[in-house]
Amino acid sequence: MSLIEFLETKANVLRLHSIRATTKAGSGHPTSCMSAAEIVSTLFFKEMSIDPENLDCIDNDEFILSKGHAAPVLYAALAEIGAIPKEKLLTLREFTSELEGHPVPRIKGIRVGTGSLGQGLAIGVGMAYAKKLLNINRRVYVLLGDGEMAEGSVWEAINFAGRIGLSNLTAVVDVNRLGQSGPTLYEWQVDAYAKRIAAFDWDVFVCNGHDVRDLLEAFNKAKESNRPSFIVAKTVKGKGVSFLENADGRHGRPLTKEEQIKAENELTPKIKEIKYKPTNFVKASVPPCNSSQKFSIETNYKLGEKVATRAAYGKALQKLGKMDKNIVVLDGDVQNSTFTINFFEEFPQRSLQCFIAEQNMVSIAVGLQTHGFNVFLSSFACFLARAYDQFRMASYSRANLKVTGSHAGTSIGEDGPSQMGLEDLAMFRAIINSVVLYPCDAVSSEKLTCMMANYRGISYLRTTRPSTPVIYDNAEEFHIGGSKVLRQTENDKATIVAAGITLHEALKAHEILARDNIAVRVIDCYSVKPLDVATLTRAAKETGHVVTVEDHYPEGGIGEAVAALGLRPTILAVRKMPHSGPPEMLLAEQGIDADGIVKTVKNMIG
Repeated sequence: MSLIEFLETKANVLRLHSIRATTKAGSGHPTSCMSAAEIVSTLFFKEMSIDPENLDCIDNDEFILSKGHAAPVLYAALAEIGAIPKEKLLTLREFTSELEGHPVPRIKGIRVGTGSLGQGLAIGVGMAYAKKLLNINRRVYVLLGDGEMAEGSVWEAINFAGRIGLSNLTAVVDVNRLGQSGPTLYEWQVDAYAKRIAAFDWDVFVCNGHDVRDLLEAFNKAKESNRPSFIVAKTVKGKGVSFLENADGRHGRPLTKEEQIKAENELTPKIKEIKYKPTNFVKASVPPCNSSQKFSIETNYKLGEKVATRAAYGKALQKLGKMDKNIVVLDGDVQNSTFTINFFEEFPQRSLQCFIAEQNMVSIAVGLQTHGFNVFLSSFACFLARAYDQFRMASYSRANLKVTGSHAGTSIGEDGPSQMGLEDLAMFRAIINSVVLYPCDAVSSEKLTCMMANYRGISYLRTTRPSTPVIYDNAEEFHIGGSKVLRQTENDKATIVAAGITLHEALKAHEILARDNIAVRVIDCYSVKPLDVATLTRAAKETGHVVTVEDHYPEGGIGEAVAALGLRPTILAVRKMPHSGPPEMLLAEQGIDADGIVKTVKNMIG
């Protein structure tokens, strides 16, 4: 059997697997799998240098299925190379099966979760960049659908990869013309795709996505390119089965048992006896970088010294960069505000400027961390909202990301609400297995940054724009899930729970109330998720009243987190439409300054 016959036969085998699996599951996207069959066959059985027994090693070529709804064709390819048992294919979408409806990293050969369209290419950029950093001479292949080419995040990735010249990155778009509810934006106008992509400094090759010879020629040209390469493959949705080809209304619709029999009768005669041995299988042996080391940071601040927590975060990154060579820092054109500039200047080879394209930045970080890098990324807290879907999907990728949002809350002042992060705590609290930290001074900011470096998962640090006084001794220790009781007596009438900027207002309120002989407890709730349940519960029981104070909207913030413990706090938060002005006046307007806290406590205790 010739190579061409072998790849054509494998493509039809992949089609059969996809049809059978989705029909058995009673759901799925068989026609989207069928249009990509020759592309996937050519990649897995000829083009990609892979070790089927060691797909977790990073000295393999990588494959990302950005059009994640075509998961069955990927599972079929993994089964055909021997990475998973073929009988497992018929467990697709079952409750106990690792073969989920869209790919997640539960089996070998899948490093990231995909299916929320528009993210795979940027993840591929991160993987390709990781291989460059590690001097691993392997390629990254990303398969996109033509429908997701309408996503702006795809074009952020195209723009960025072309700008930095990632020659080890090849993208393929499966132009099958049909989306979920009708034709895609450019249907079969392959030249329209090619023209636009080429404008971003990619080498583009247009081919017939069902002609194996044409695909092989395109992939060979891509390997010879010194720029990122994009293959625009014209295909037919439902290819291989006459009643499915280019049929509208078949997206996400499995075949019936009767239709499956008809489809098998058409496909089976095209499958020849396979006697060809693939030549692209290699021996891989390099595991991802080891990021298991635990770090600690020493600080050197004076009590009362005024330092912005964002500046302390920058110092901590610089210190960590000297200890951990696996740390990579990404920035979205705000490095002089987030103070990642310190790291960029000292470790330029491990710094990546992603410019104002937050969705791309987050997905690149996801790609980088697959190779074991400890990835920190920073921007203004409000701008991270643009990339929330990327963070959401990163959790399903089991990603290890350390995220910092600066300029949080109304306390940023005159810049106004477009720059105020007022939803970020809610955003990151909602992500499964996330950690949310909110330091109030330079000591806690540095040490909590170190806690993020030691945590595997998605962690978020909220930093403040104004300088705040140092209240902690340099010997003080902090940990995820902790808090600090800063003021306490046996006669406390209420507990004030605060973090960040409002913690300082709570301390001022304590002094004012003390002058009126009203004792209150003050807790620094620096770990917003997870909370220090024991300390908060004990304080509520001993004082009878709890007030939470935060420079954040009430929805999803500290107050609601404490309320979820059943403690029934009075929640002071940003409830009025924010606007420009001096920070102290904005805090006062929202009732989250010292005077607002004092008034609330006095009303509460009568």
